[in-house]
Amino acid sequence: MKKFKFRGHETFFIRKGWISKGIKNVKKDPHVFMGKNSESIDTLGMGSNMVKSLRYWLQAVGVTTENTSGKRKQTLTKFGEIIDYYDKYIEEMGTLWLLHYKLATNKEEATAWYFFFNVFMNVEFNREDFIIKLKDFIRENGQKEVSERALEDDYNCILNTYISKTRMREGKIEPENNIDCPLGELKLLDISNKKDKIYKKSFIKQTDIHPLIVLSVIIDQRKEEETEIKISSLQNDEKNVCKIFKLDIINLLNILYKLEKMGYINVVRTAGLDVIRLKKNISFLECVEKYYKSINNIENTEME
Repeated sequence: MKKFKFRGHETFFIRKGWISKGIKNVKKDPHVFMGKNSESIDTLGMGSNMVKSLRYWLQAVGVTTENTSGKRKQTLTKFGEIIDYYDKYIEEMGTLWLLHYKLATNKEEATAWYFFFNVFMNVEFNREDFIIKLKDFIRENGQKEVSERALEDDYNCILNTYISKTRMREGKIEPENNIDCPLGELKLLDISNKKDKIYKKSFIKQTDIHPLIVLSVIIDQRKEEETEIKISSLQNDEKNVCKIFKLDIINLLNILYKLEKMGYINVVRTAGLDVIRLKKNISFLECVEKYYKSINNIENTEME
C-alpha cells in the first residue's frame, strides 16, 4: 500500500497560470525542478516554496510524472500533452473539470482531496468535522498518524482551491494577494455561515459541464473493458461522476440522455435494468480529445 500524502502544496493553492507555466517549462527542460533551488527560482520566477508547490501540483493534477529510478526528471503525461496541445493556457471549463477529476481521484498524492470528495459525506461542514473524519480515514487505511497542523493546512487549501479569496475574507484584500485558484470557477464549494465558518458542497447542474467530460470519467472508471455499467455505480462508486462532480440523479440522467442522442451510449431503464451501454469503444484520452475537437469544431486533426 502506498503512503498517503498531506501538505505537499507547501500551503499554496494552485494560482492562475501555474499549470500552463509548469507544462511550458517541463517541456523545455525536464530537469527544471531537479537542479539547484536557485536555478529553479530564477527560471520559474517564483519563490522557493512556490517552486516546490508547483512541482507537487503538476503531478497531483496528472499533467506530469517523475521517474523513481535513475536521474530524476519530470515529463508530461499523455493527458498533459493533450491539454498543452488543445488548451495551452487552461482557458476551457472542460480542462478545469478534468484537472479537478485528476486531483480528486489522486488518493496517494492528494489524499485530503480524495477523502473530501469520495468519502466525506457531509454536505455542510466545518474544520472540526473534516479533521475528525479524516483522522478516522487515515487510521482505517492503516496509515501512520499525521499532525493536525498538516491536516488543517490541507483543509484550508481545499477551501482556497474552490472558494474565491474575496468570499473567504471580509474587508479589503491587497491586489498581490487577490489571486484565486482557477478551480474556483467550478463552484463546487460555497460558504454556508461565514461567522461560524461553516461551508457547504454545491451540486452542479447539467449545463455546468460538457457531456463528453462526464463520459470520459465514466470510461476511465469502468472495470476493464465492460460495456454495460450500472447507473447506481455512477452515483455511488468512489472516483465516479456523481461523487467527483457533485451531480444528483436528475442532472446525471439528463447528461446521460444527451450522450445517448450524441450516439455514445444507450440508456436502458426497462425490464428491471438500470444501466448504460457504451456504443463506442474509446479510451479516456480519446474521449478527452473528442471533447476538445467538439468545442473547437475540429474534425480530423490529430496531435503531432
